[in-house]
Amino acid sequence: MKKTIIFLVSLVLISCSVKKKAADGKDGKDGVIPERITITASDIQKSMDYLASDELEGRATGSEGIEKAAVFIENYFKANNIKPYFETYRDNFEFKNSRSANPEQIIKGFNVVGMIEGNDPSLKNEFIILGGHYDHIGFGKEVNGDNIANGANDDASGTIAAMEFGRYFSKSKTNKRSILITLYSAEEMGLKGSAHLAARLKEEGINAYTMINFEMIGVPRAADKSMAYMSGYNRSNFAPILNKYGGEEVVGFFPKAKEFNLFFRSDNFPFFKELNIPAHAISTFDFTNFDYYHHVDDEADKMDYEHMTKFINKMIPALEGMMNASVKEVVLNEE
Repeated sequence: MKKTIIFLVSLVLISCSVKKKAADGKDGKDGVIPERITITASDIQKSMDYLASDELEGRATGSEGIEKAAVFIENYFKANNIKPYFETYRDNFEFKNSRSANPEQIIKGFNVVGMIEGNDPSLKNEFIILGGHYDHIGFGKEVNGDNIANGANDDASGTIAAMEFGRYFSKSKTNKRSILITLYSAEEMGLKGSAHLAARLKEEGINAYTMINFEMIGVPRAADKSMAYMSGYNRSNFAPILNKYGGEEVVGFFPKAKEFNLFFRSDNFPFFKELNIPAHAISTFDFTNFDYYHHVDDEADKMDYEHMTKFINKMIPALEGMMNASVKEVVLNEE
């Protein structure tokens, strides 16, 4: 019995001292295996239950609700060691709300921007931008006494995906290139937030490589379809590169994306326009699998959390492969 106990203790000591291998095969900095990072449905649902709650009153830009959403995201970043990219997490801007009854009204908005530094001395100077819009339309047409458009699928789902990717990479430290987690307001008012941030990053001379915008990933597609699709599919080789590293067709082609002008209608477009980089939106909502677009019934309890978990976990190796490749494999195609 004594020998058995000594043997078991020895195994524990050996396992605790196994050195972490970095992406380049060298020993990790501290020689200790980091905690295992898992993306769970319960974590995703916990974030969704708050971001799509009535307390936030539909997260309209300029409202008290979106301020609460921003604080929630900032606290999430702090808790997971995602650093501010600017002096603070907020990228502030103002604009006139031309779509309102008072077109001269000045709206104050703010994006929330965090950074995970890359672990490669050279490649960390190149940035991968991941994002989604955390605003929604506020209030909508009343149904059964409810007029709060909580925007669970649109786009609390994409916001949470970006946050979860941030948590994963900040803890795993497996990214050679640096990552920006960028969450935008005023998307529903004409891509105002992403346009401001893209222009600011351009002015500051950021060395941006690629951008992915996660837009409505809360519901699954039909079983005979790819898990997700990418807007502007043929504008770059982004989807084939992601699928190569993902080991399957995670991101497919959606024939109606061009008909619906999806490439130009979401927060990827300003980054393509300003930075001239491969920038696309990835979505699992294809206009056939969810009836509540800009509707008060776009609620947290209608999201498929197992699907969201599966999607995020399948995207991780795809993102890792792309962001850790020694050369820039993703390039724009000539249209």
